[in-house]
Amino acid sequence: MTYTPSTQHTSVPAPRGVPDRHINAVRQATDVLYEVVEELDQTAVRGPSLLPGWTRGHVITHLARNADALVNLLTWARTGVEHQAYASRADRDADIEEGSRRHLQLMRADLDAACVRFDTACREMPAHSWRAEVTAPKGQPIPASQVPLFRLREVWIHLIDLDHGIGFDDLPADFVDEFLDDAVKQFEGRVDPFSVEVTLPDGSQRIWTVNGPTSRSSVSGSASAVLGWLTGRTGGAGLRGELPELPDWI
Repeated sequence: MTYTPSTQHTSVPAPRGVPDRHINAVRQATDVLYEVVEELDQTAVRGPSLLPGWTRGHVITHLARNADALVNLLTWARTGVEHQAYASRADRDADIEEGSRRHLQLMRADLDAACVRFDTACREMPAHSWRAEVTAPKGQPIPASQVPLFRLREVWIHLIDLDHGIGFDDLPADFVDEFLDDAVKQFEGRVDPFSVEVTLPDGSQRIWTVNGPTSRSSVSGSASAVLGWLTGRTGGAGLRGELPELPDWI
């Protein structure tokens, strides 16, 4: 049986005043996600992902529950009533564990339904609500307008984790610098100062400094190689400089 998502995420224009660029990019990334998941069979979905201790089923289920978590944040922004992304970390982990054991067809249907809910929440957001402040899953305050970017990063990074033909070189070039910005912020206050010099897909270069000015450690390389290292998915192969030891990606 061929899996067909219940809606075409690339066909519905975003309303005026919302972060259109990120919402449209999420729809395109979701289409790629559907294509990859459709290629998996029951054996493959039980196989290991690139995340230690997680099967591909864990990753797929996490992407569904993440969509619902971000819908909670958009609901918070729209109504003014607090809706945390997850009830608790324990509940989040339990939901992912339970969902990972489902039959593949149920897993696909769950993913599709959650992605549709996220897309609908984006389309139905009043323009002024995107300015409301909410709390991201990792605890930092953000404007709701950043939620689609969070989802975009989540889909692409976990597409790589599925270990099924998608790598860091496949990330959309228009968003790589934003993904890098976010990755660098994960280490604020958690590591000794260091800097990274990155060659972006268009050939331009940018420098990120972590935790203030430093001359102690400098790392350089392609955007895809740096991002793979910062997110803990690669060991830093292809990078130049003395790589500092990074804490676990959170």
